[in-house]
Amino acid sequence: MRDKINALLAEVEQFPVGNKEQLEAFRIRFLGTKSILKDLFSGLKDVAPEDKKAVGGLINDLKNRAQEKFDAFNQQNETTESEVSGMDFTRPGESKKLGSIHPISLLTNKFTEIFKRLGFVVADGPEIEDDWHNFTALNTPEEHPARDMQDTFFIQQNPNILLRTQTSSGQVHYMENKKPPIRVISPGRVYRNEAISARAHCFFHQIEGLYVDEKVSFADLKQTLDFFAKEMYGEKTKIRLRPSFFPFTEPSAEMDVSCSICNGDGCNICKHSGWVEIGGCGMVDPNVLSNCGIDPEKYSGFAFGFGIERMTMMKYQVKDLRLFSENDVRFLEQFKAEI
Repeated sequence: MRDKINALLAEVEQFPVGNKEQLEAFRIRFLGTKSILKDLFSGLKDVAPEDKKAVGGLINDLKNRAQEKFDAFNQQNETTESEVSGMDFTRPGESKKLGSIHPISLLTNKFTEIFKRLGFVVADGPEIEDDWHNFTALNTPEEHPARDMQDTFFIQQNPNILLRTQTSSGQVHYMENKKPPIRVISPGRVYRNEAISARAHCFFHQIEGLYVDEKVSFADLKQTLDFFAKEMYGEKTKIRLRPSFFPFTEPSAEMDVSCSICNGDGCNICKHSGWVEIGGCGMVDPNVLSNCGIDPEKYSGFAFGFGIERMTMMKYQVKDLRLFSENDVRFLEQFKAEI
């Protein structure tokens, strides 16, 4: 045993270690989980009791010498790599500035929190949609004139595949798979071929709500929207509902809120009227319920949809909608205090 240990000591001294591969081979032979040292320690049980202490000391000396050689060459190799790459790994890293949540996301989160307190859940849907869920199921068949109200982006000139023009399509998916009572809100990005200006864009964000149950009335809709407006913009906020038309609701209305930027005095956002239109609403058309497999004789419901950009402009007094999509850090940093 002593002769074997002495031979291994000589091998440790003479073992060539000039690159990573040789260093790894050295480690495996002398320091790995299945190294020759493991065999030596296992063989101690066969050594005479009076020699075990001396032989064990020699094995430990062999292990320590192998470890010292490995550490020395390993450190030398790391230093050489650092010098070759021209990098000083001891230097502190560069500090990174923390970003902030986008104002669109801030308002979407606020909207979601308000309606969650009313028992609503979030229902998402795909941005690339089919004609049925985006139009037909929402009481807008192919020949319906309401389709002319929305300039649609079609995918590869396929009239059945398109970028969704409204997040109502997500509600159709939900109604097809759930039974009333239903309380959902559907936030997301939508696309329409519109001219880009301070008040409009070809892509923007909507958040829509749907409530379907027995004996749901227009009074429930008005009370819900009034609660939402006061929670979002303050107790002094007023709402007004103007008769309108949407193919998926009947009766339908446009919802305006008192302008919080000018307090009703008139500005470019409210077109000097003191009111800002933030979305549409109404009672769900019975045809929509039927298309989604819900009995319109038993159930009724209301729906609403808001443009998040316009609501965000009012909330944070932003006067140009295009700022939301320009990713100007100077603009986004103004909202750090809102997190």
